[in-house]
Parts: sequence; structure tokens; C-alpha cells
Amino acid sequence: MAGLSIDFTRAELYRAIKKVDTNIWEIPKNFRPYMRVPARLYMTKKLLDETEDGAIQQLMNMASLPGIVKYSIALPDAHWGYGFCIGGVAAFDVEEGIISPGGIGYDINCGVRFLITDPPLMLEDIKDKLRDLLQALKKYIPAGVGRGGRIRLSDADFDEVMRAGAKWAVENGFGYEKDLEHIEDGGCLEGADPSKVSARARQRGRNQLGTLGSGNHYIEVEVISEIYDEHAAKVMGIKEVGQIGVMIHTGSRGFGHQVASDYLDILRRAARKYNIRPRDIQLIYAPFNSPEGQSYFAAMKAAANYAFTNRQMITHWARQAFREVFGEEVELKLVYDVAHNIGKVEEHVVDGVRMKLIVHRKGATRGFAPGRPEIPQDYRNIGQPILIGGNMLQGSYILVGVEKAMRETFGSTVHGAGRRLSRKAATRRFWGREVQRFLAEKGILVDAASMKVLAEEAPEAYKDLHEVIEAAVGAGIARKVTHQRPLVVWKG
Repeated sequence: MAGLSIDFTRAELYRAIKKVDTNIWEIPKNFRPYMRVPARLYMTKKLLDETEDGAIQQLMNMASLPGIVKYSIALPDAHWGYGFCIGGVAAFDVEEGIISPGGIGYDINCGVRFLITDPPLMLEDIKDKLRDLLQALKKYIPAGVGRGGRIRLSDADFDEVMRAGAKWAVENGFGYEKDLEHIEDGGCLEGADPSKVSARARQRGRNQLGTLGSGNHYIEVEVISEIYDEHAAKVMGIKEVGQIGVMIHTGSRGFGHQVASDYLDILRRAARKYNIRPRDIQLIYAPFNSPEGQSYFAAMKAAANYAFTNRQMITHWARQAFREVFGEEVELKLVYDVAHNIGKVEEHVVDGVRMKLIVHRKGATRGFAPGRPEIPQDYRNIGQPILIGGNMLQGSYILVGVEKAMRETFGSTVHGAGRRLSRKAATRRFWGREVQRFLAEKGILVDAASMKVLAEEAPEAYKDLHEVIEAAVGAGIARKVTHQRPLVVWKG
């Protein structure tokens, strides 16, 4: 928690906090004089007890930001981050509010996509070829810090990636037109401006398309282990238990990291101009409609489009890997792709008033309820698919959005299990080879760019995914559709 000032004790917090509904807790805005709105935590009591003081302090600090509406939000997977807690959501009036890179994250549009074999490959079809599949994925999809991809972009192509996102990949033969229908925002945020991106960011991103980031990023071959909502699952192309799918988790790589770093510096320098004194320097912001705020927003969109393109390229190479192992007739259908580090202008009803807001989701997934026009036409009656990566042992979930989330969390829900141990703490406690052997004994083949990554990503370093999901479902901000069990994992 370096540099973060904690101004409460647990005893004091527990005297003030109120349980307002199942798995919903509220810190009243009079708990501290700087809070403009209450702070809400969507958690079981066990998850609340496990959440670090630093993450709760960050949630309270979020509540101090100008233009914030309703309340600051910590989702069940919330943990300490940079500026905002990871698993944090806050929405600001577009006229009076702000935009903060610390509320979106360094890895802009880090996100998840899920693909399903169609026609179905079943567990019995692939169980004897898992090692071959792992080797094929490693061959086609580079992973790890600084790793370059299989293509090199010209300056003109790079500009077009920033403007068009996944559309550029499809137009250049990396996927199908129908893929775009199942990507959040069609794989392209309008209004991206390459001129707002630095030469250093371009240099870092030029050769990394089609690669997995380091740490918790991965491509995972999974088997459908449970179906909770048969109708919603079938709409998504998930037909039966035992069907094979693929989950991809990665973002904008060094490109997005550099965009965030550049604008944190720019906004710090502009602070005096706007008389900005945030409670935590990591929460540095600019008025949303200021030149600096709009420049960051346009650069953020460029990085988000790069991330959509990156996941589209990885999808193309994953399809190649599957065909190499199982034959040309094998196909991977894109179920959906979601962002979970992003800022978006959206319309929401707040206390009966329709408002245009700049919604910050950091380690949080958009999960709109049925009927919203942003949802693809074929999913509009079931709600937006929500893809939840977990850990290498417990697997992942698919949820759908519900109406209560629209009313309470700006249509947002969890993004993963959430860390319980820091990366340093995990590497002190676990050995990568031991993690690999443990998972192999469970029938899960795992490899990574380094054994250090496997130590950092040990399943015990994360919260209990099942409890996180039940906390969200119990709070009424999502509904379960399927659970997937991991078979093969290739990590950055």
C-alpha cells in the first residue's frame, strides 16, 4: 500500500457500515468529510473481511472525486490497485465530472473473449491430444513481457488499427465479418485519435499484435462442466456439458501501458491549471470536457481498439492451432468479447433522471440487461454475456446481465476471482514447477513464459472464484449461464 494513507480502522468501519441487502454493504458518505457519495461493496461478509484496507480506502477516495453520481462501487473481486481499487466502478456526469487514468487502468481494454467449438468438439474427442494442442498454441501465440508477434505493422496500418480496431483484423484476413457482431462495441470505439498517442507508445505496440501479455493473461482450452441456463447457453452456441471452448484473456500490451503512463504525466502537469488536489496522487484526473481529458479519452480509445485487434489476432492463430491438431473442419465460433478496463460514455437512469455519464470500469465487466441496444441482436433477449476468468484450478464462468445491475451498478459486474495475495507474496510462498505439477495431477496441462509467472498465478493466490460468483448472483447483479473447467493453459 505504498504511499496510500489509510484513515480508518476495521473496528470503526464495521461500526459505520450498513448491510442494505443480500451481499450489499454501504459506507455512508458522512463516514469521512471528503466523501461526496456513499461507497458500496457487493460482497459476502467473508469477502468483505478478506478485502484489504487499501482497497477499501481507495473505494472511499473514489467517492471524493468531482461529478461522481450515486456511489463508488467495489465488486466482489475487488482488491488493491492503482488509484481505483481493481474491481471498482464509478460514473461521472459528463458535464461536471472527470476522467481518471487510475480509474481505467494501465492495461487499457484488458478483456476476455470466449470461443466455442461449432460443430462441437467434445472432451472425448480431444483428451488424448491435449499436449499436442498446448504445443500448437505455444507455436502460434507468443507470450510474455515484451514478446513480439507474427506480423509487423506499417505506420499506416498502425493508425488504422487504432481507428478501426478488430475491423482492421477482419479486413486483413484475420477472422470473419460475423466475429464483429459478438465483440463489445463491434470491436471499435469511435473517436480514437492516433495523433494523441506518443511515439514511445507506438514503438512499444508496433510488434505486439497477436501476443499474450504477462502475468495473469492466458489462452485456456476449457470444457463446459455445468449449464445453469439452458436457453441462454443454446443462444450462445453452447449445446451440452462436455463441449470444448477457448477463453482468451489479454489487453493492449505495452502500448496501452505507455498511453496510461503518458497521460498520468500530462494530467499531473495540468493539475495546477485546474486547481486539482486529489487525496491520492494516483487518482490524478482532468475535467472530462477539458482539452487534456478529451485527449486522454481519444488516446484511451486508440489503445482499446488495439486490444480488440490483439484478441482478434489471437483468435485467428488459435483457430490455426486447432486445425493443425484436429483437422480443417474444426471451427471456433466467437461467443463474445468484453472489456474490463475501460471508460465509456453511456446513458443511465439515476434517481429517476436519465443522465449521460462517463463510466469508469477497472477490473469490472459491463453486463447490460436484456433490451439494451448495445447488446448484439441475437443476444438482446437474454442479456449481455459476461465472461469471468478465474484461476487455473477453478476455471471460469459465463453470466448474463440483469435489470438490477442497471439500477445499481451502472450495468457492471465482476471480471474475475480477484487477487488474495500480491505477486511478491505469491512468489515467496509458491514454486512455479510445483504449481505446474499440482495442476497436472488434476488433469490440467499448464505452461508459461516463465516459471515465476506460474508461482505468481498459483490458484491459492486468488479468491475463491465460486464465492465471488455467488456473491454477484446473490446480490442480483448477474445470472449464471455456464461454468467451464480448464484443460490446457498457456500463460504469459
